[in-house]
Amino acid sequence: MSKETEFAVFCLENYKTHRKMSGKSVLKLFSDYGVFDYIEDFYDVLHTTGHNYINNNIDMYLKSRGVF
Repeated sequence: MSKETEFAVFCLENYKTHRKMSGKSVLKLFSDYGVFDYIEDFYDVLHTTGHNYINNNIDMYLKSRGVF
């Protein structure tokens, strides 16, 4: 498994807890709105930050796409 894939799983698991959602729901959300692509595109920056920053960053990304 690549380091980017491991990080995407880490993000999914932390976001699941952050939003109190099921893993299946977060997987669908991330897939439907391109969050995995976003995480991969910005891996170099995101992997150096904490999980709170990452969760808030994903929230902002999803808000910009009208999810929340």
